[in-house]
Amino acid sequence: MAKVIVDGIEVEVANGSTVLQAAEAAGKEIPRFCYHERLSIAGNCRMCLVEVEKIPKPVASCGQPVADGMVIHTDTENVRKARRGVMEFLLINHPLDCPICDQGGECDLQDEAVSYGRDHSRYDEGKRAVGQPDWGPLVKTTMTRCIHCTRCIRFTTEVAGVAELGATARGESMQVGTYIEKALSSELSGNIIDLCPVGALTSKPYAYTARPWELRKTDSIDVLDAVGANIRVDARGAEVLRILPRMNDDVNEEWLGDKSRFSVDGLKRRRLDRPWARENGKLRPVSWEEAFAIVAGKMKATAPDRIGAIAGDLCDVESMLALKEFFTALGSKNLDCRQDGAVFDASKRPFYLFNTTIAGIEEADALVIIGSNPRHEAPVLNARIRKRWLTGGLKVALIGQAHDLTYGYDHLGAGPEAISSLLDGSHAFAETLKTAKKPMVILGAGALARPDGAAVHAAAWQLAAQFNMLTPDWHGFNVLHHAAARVGALDIGFLPGPGGKSTAQMLGGGVDILWLQGADELDTKAIGAETFVIYQGHTGDEGAARADLILPGAAYTEKDGTYVNTEGRVQQAQLALKPPGDAREDWRIIRALSAYLGHALPYDTLPELRAHLAQAYSLFARGGEVRRLAGTDAAAPSGDAAALRRDAFVPVLPNYYQTDPISRASPTMAACVATHYPAVEAAE
Repeated sequence: MAKVIVDGIEVEVANGSTVLQAAEAAGKEIPRFCYHERLSIAGNCRMCLVEVEKIPKPVASCGQPVADGMVIHTDTENVRKARRGVMEFLLINHPLDCPICDQGGECDLQDEAVSYGRDHSRYDEGKRAVGQPDWGPLVKTTMTRCIHCTRCIRFTTEVAGVAELGATARGESMQVGTYIEKALSSELSGNIIDLCPVGALTSKPYAYTARPWELRKTDSIDVLDAVGANIRVDARGAEVLRILPRMNDDVNEEWLGDKSRFSVDGLKRRRLDRPWARENGKLRPVSWEEAFAIVAGKMKATAPDRIGAIAGDLCDVESMLALKEFFTALGSKNLDCRQDGAVFDASKRPFYLFNTTIAGIEEADALVIIGSNPRHEAPVLNARIRKRWLTGGLKVALIGQAHDLTYGYDHLGAGPEAISSLLDGSHAFAETLKTAKKPMVILGAGALARPDGAAVHAAAWQLAAQFNMLTPDWHGFNVLHHAAARVGALDIGFLPGPGGKSTAQMLGGGVDILWLQGADELDTKAIGAETFVIYQGHTGDEGAARADLILPGAAYTEKDGTYVNTEGRVQQAQLALKPPGDAREDWRIIRALSAYLGHALPYDTLPELRAHLAQAYSLFARGGEVRRLAGTDAAAPSGDAAALRRDAFVPVLPNYYQTDPISRASPTMAACVATHYPAVEAAE
């Protein structure tokens, strides 16, 4: 540790810290444009100049390491004069775009110009101007405003792992771009909009839509993958206009995937805003009273074992609990949350959680990925793996289809036989796992959603047990889900009861009434022609197209809901605006219907429902935290590890941008598919 004095305040900081970090530890704010705590140091902008005793000239505090006894001055006349000079140079070529710039009100350059800018310019030459390259449907470029901080270049190269951006030429001719004009291919590209300290990079779908002071801001949780990234929902009136990430070092740091950020326009398209009933092959609008009467008539005339329910990927825990208890009251045990048909032992929590935790990835020194493409299924989590890999302390192996994961790995094979080669020690990577101190395995949905899913599950657990992944202080067995609702549903036991039917059995004509709660990722053509389908959801997608009765629900931005991410962290999304038309929160629909049928659920308000949830399942009383489990807490899963098939693992997501009803309704996501997956677009 080094002791330094900052403006008369003595602070102690770690050796290797910079002067800027020491100043922040002393509570002093240093202006900066190029420095960012999660990126490498560039020292481009020189805005962070300070004076250090015994150094003759002002120094850039972002790149100057501290030394014991150093005396730093952050607010002298020389410092202010130097910063004013830097600001004047930065503004020499900057256009006067503030009245029309989308960055207005959130611009670092504006904020610092208030403190260090001049009220007039001494520059009489013509301003520099450059073209506006097309970086795809998500990021809008106005490179005349660029101040060459290189944050975007460093982010795409270091964090996203896609080295597409760079600088050409030098001096005032320098330009930031993709060398050859092309769309950015990273699933994290939208984060460079947040990083840009000026208006050079802005959101293309959001362009000229609103000013930040017009927006109503609500903290919430992203549900378009299972990571549970912390987000902020910005709405105006009855419309969500944008979604931004919030800081949470344990989950998403400060990053957000492009689908979660830009599919916001799908929230207002193809919405279900009133009940509908099918008559003579056509849907007609009905009242809630009439819809309830139809449901009551059908259910009273049907035996409980011929009624089933499937929960979708975006459902909140409250609605799934209400549906489970409603069906239990009716006497039905036909419940399932695995609409992808995944089969595995879910009797104990460690069997289906990301037990290492997302932050715990940074401790691992060996990793085996089985049947997963984390870059598409969880891009923010994939960035965490890359972050650990960059330190040189992580060796990665992949079993399944080869992908560009943004970090190096050994491809062990395409199917389960590679797991067997590790277990019997015949593959060289087995030696890497033996010598690793904290190895881990990630089991993806593509490995579980197949006929031998239970066997793969058991084999992966056996792999963890054999290679020292299950110890009292380390749990290296991890399941990476892609559905936000999956862990919460497993936690409350939304699974077939004794003698109950699974998703495949219900779809194959095993029930006469099938309740789809936001379930759109299944093969609706497999549903029996005589099956009466009730669809409860918010978007007209696959489930609604097959439905005989539609009950309009609320999207995740339109309700208070609890979600459990892939590592078992309980988090709550907040209501940002009301559902459209006659749509209602999902649990309220079920509660009202249960009373209509004479099986009233024991709660009338959301606080009562959440109290009931916490009482029935104690883990929901611990919101926002996750406890790393000891690897010795659970016995092995019940599957037969010897029953592995030879089929190659198939990716669970056909493309990254359209994986749920919201993103499939989004024109922006459709544009991304047309750009990055032209074959998929042509086929449709």
